[in-house]
Amino acid sequence: MKGEVTMKKAIVGAVLIALTAGNVALADPPVLSITGAGATFPYPIYSKWFDTYHKLHTNIEINYQSIGSGGGIRQVTEGTVDFGATDGPMDDKALKGFSDKRGCNVLHFPTVLGGVVPIYNIPGVEGEIKFTPEALVGIYLGTISKWNDPVIAKDNAHLKLPANDIVVVHRSDGSGTTYIWVDFLSKVSKDWKEKVGVGTSVKWPVGLGGKGNEGVSGMVKQTPNSIGYVELIYALQNKMSYGSVKNAAGKFVKANLKSVTAAAAGAAKNMPEDFRVSITNPPGEDVYPIASFTWLLVPDQIKDEAKRKAIVGFLQWMLDKGQKMTEALQYAPLPKEVVEKEKKAIEKIHG
Repeated sequence: MKGEVTMKKAIVGAVLIALTAGNVALADPPVLSITGAGATFPYPIYSKWFDTYHKLHTNIEINYQSIGSGGGIRQVTEGTVDFGATDGPMDDKALKGFSDKRGCNVLHFPTVLGGVVPIYNIPGVEGEIKFTPEALVGIYLGTISKWNDPVIAKDNAHLKLPANDIVVVHRSDGSGTTYIWVDFLSKVSKDWKEKVGVGTSVKWPVGLGGKGNEGVSGMVKQTPNSIGYVELIYALQNKMSYGSVKNAAGKFVKANLKSVTAAAAGAAKNMPEDFRVSITNPPGEDVYPIASFTWLLVPDQIKDEAKRKAIVGFLQWMLDKGQKMTEALQYAPLPKEVVEKEKKAIEKIHG
C-alpha cells in the first residue's frame, strides 16, 4: 500500500513537472526594457511612436521620461538611460564630457521638426498678436513691461491692447525649447547675445519659471496678462492663443506644418555629418523663424547586443513608418536628404 502511495506521488510529481515545463515553453518571451529621458518638446510624438512600436514588437518596451533636454543630456552622459533626447545639440564641451565618461562617442539623430511659439493670455483681447523680434527681446529682457508698449502696439493696431503689466513666463528646467527660443533671440539681438546668451539654461532677467512645456503652458493659461513659449503642439492641445513672428524677410508668419518645414529647406542640403545645426531665423519669405530639429542621443557603442539591435531597429522604423505619423501631431517630417544621411549614420552603432 505504501509503495502504491509513493508511486502515485511520483506520477503526480512527474505530471506537474511536465505541465510546468509546458507552461514555460508556451510563455511569452521576456520583455526587453529600453529607457530614455530628455526633451519635452517632442514628447507627444515620442509617446505615440514608442507605444506604436511596442504594439508591433511586443517584446520591446521603450520607456521615456519627459524631463527636459538638460536632464536628457546629463542622464545619457552618466549612463543611467539607454538614450537621451534634446532640442539643443550638445556642444563640443558636452561631447568631450560624454566620451571621457562613457569611453565612446554619442550620435545625434534628428527625429522631427517643430516650432516654438509665443503663447499669451490677455483677458478681453481676441485675435492674433504680431510679434517682432524687437518686441520679444524687449519683453524677455524686461525693457518692455506693458502690453500697450509702442513697440508691440505699432504692429497690432487691429487690437486694443491693455496698459497691464506683462507677466513673463519661462522654463525653470534645463530645456531644449529654451535653447531654441534664446538661440533665436541671440540671432536677432546683440543685447540678448551679450547679456543672456544661448543655452538650455540661462540666467533670465525677468519672469516666472514653469517646469516643462506642460508647466509653461499651464502657468500662462492660469495667469492673466502673461506670455510664454512652448512647442506648437502644446499650444494647440491647450487651445491657447499664439502669435505670428516677423521673420528675416520681414514677414509675419504663424507656425504651422508648412512654415516649419520651410525653415529646414536650406539646412537639409548642407546638413553637417554630425547633424548638429541651428535653423532659427533662416532666410525665406514663408519661413517660421523659431523652429528646430530635435534629436535622439544614442551612444555609438552599445555592448548589450539585444539592446543594440532593438535601438537600431527602432531608429530604422522611425525614419520610415514613424515619419508618416508626425503631421497628425503638428510636427514636420524630416527632409528626405536628412533621412538618407541618418540611415548611413546608424551603421556607426557597434558593440
